[in-house]
Amino acid sequence: MKLGEIHRYPVKSLLGERLQRAEVGPNGILGDRAWALRDDSRGELTGAKRFAALMDMHARFIEAPSASHPSAPVEIRARNQTLLSSDVSINDSLSELLGHPVSLWPLLPPEQEGHYRREPAPPGTDMEQVLRQVFARTENEPIPDVSDFPAVLATHHSQPGTYFDAYPLLIMTRSALAELDSRARAAGYTSLFDMRRFRPNLVIDTDEAGFVEDAWCGQHLRVGETVLKVEMLCPRCIMTTHGFADLPKDPKVMRALVEHHGGELGVYASVVTPGVISENARVEIC
Repeated sequence: MKLGEIHRYPVKSLLGERLQRAEVGPNGILGDRAWALRDDSRGELTGAKRFAALMDMHARFIEAPSASHPSAPVEIRARNQTLLSSDVSINDSLSELLGHPVSLWPLLPPEQEGHYRREPAPPGTDMEQVLRQVFARTENEPIPDVSDFPAVLATHHSQPGTYFDAYPLLIMTRSALAELDSRARAAGYTSLFDMRRFRPNLVIDTDEAGFVEDAWCGQHLRVGETVLKVEMLCPRCIMTTHGFADLPKDPKVMRALVEHHGGELGVYASVVTPGVISENARVEIC
């Protein structure tokens, strides 16, 4: 197996950058999800699960991030506008684009855990319906078992000190995407199963066919200098159905995912041994 692509997303939920080489630390690729938006009316972090338009925005670093300063300045391109994180008007501009008051935030120290805390649901909230909306599941489809996620996510949007959803890295094989596309088309789906919908950090090329990475859960992968632990399959959410760039909004993406692979695609991984990775690096189970 070899590492086919490396992707970093400087701002959570926005399109990001393809890298030829990347430094991987305990919290994943240096600079990945180094910024996030805050819903200022709710007083908590937010993303494309709530604001689909974020997926059509593009972020890149204009200065290289470092281990001591991962939230280096970024440029955001949206609707023919170019915004800079250093602009005093950045929050007003983003709020106007989304039609809702938001603000852009760098990573804060984990000690400021209130920044990452999830606001409690109002009394009487039907949590099953909330989860169905988040994971884009219909009434007759099973909801992902959220107990498989790190316990901190019950009360926080992310592990304090980070902005990633569950674990630092999301890994996919091209084989798995091809398998989903093949099964879905055989069943009559016409959806576009494009890698961009699934926002992986690492895309791995393998000669094996099928959902190859499913068998990696609980195992370790060596990728170049790094060693990763594959933690769990990735339950997919409503973001995979949003339209952006040349991809249309398509709820049938999730119908196909649920029908042909239980609504999961790719795997989450944590970092055991940090190091440097490069495209075309050898990947092996260790």
